[in-house]
Amino acid sequence: MSTERRAPLDRKRVADTALRLLNEVGLEGLTLRAIARELDVKAPALYWHFKDKQALLDEMATEMYRRMLAGAALDPADTWQERLLKTNRGLRAALLGYRDGAKVFSGSRFTGTDHAPALEANLRLLTAAGFTLAQAVDAGRTANMYTLGFVTEEQGVRPLGGEHREGFDVEERARRLAGFPLAAEVGKLLFDDYDRQFEEGLAVVVAGVGARYGIS
Repeated sequence: MSTERRAPLDRKRVADTALRLLNEVGLEGLTLRAIARELDVKAPALYWHFKDKQALLDEMATEMYRRMLAGAALDPADTWQERLLKTNRGLRAALLGYRDGAKVFSGSRFTGTDHAPALEANLRLLTAAGFTLAQAVDAGRTANMYTLGFVTEEQGVRPLGGEHREGFDVEERARRLAGFPLAAEVGKLLFDDYDRQFEEGLAVVVAGVGARYGIS
């Protein structure tokens, strides 16, 4: 008889397993039944911890955020521009670590207060720079929504790592749009070099925030 003991089934173990499975099957294939099979338990056992799939996605998003925070340190000397840039670069990097990471994160509700210290620090930094609290919230939300939207589109083309979804061949697109030279040319700007695309868009957002509220 085997004396090996499995780790107890708790929320963290389920979320860790779900995140690992996410990279294999994507969000559509991530079912409670599949997760239960991976954990070698019956599906009803998961309902002790999560009432439905959205509750599990909330915990997965929270765990993603915990992992992101574990690898980041806030610099009190940051300008507000540097903080927005660093925060959103970190978010993008975290989301790209998981297939459909942006879709899991979008619309999810954090299950704990792990996000509160960083949120408090960011709001204090922005309000100290001259933003009202409402403006600080709008600035952070705008940059955050840009990042989530960008990564959602990026992962629609490149689901994970070096994968490239069929139908986004830049040269083939140019041939099909040969009668529209400008539209044909922008294919390489739209569907390649996502690092450059992201950085340029984020810079526009941050510059726009400063211009909107008159804060340099």
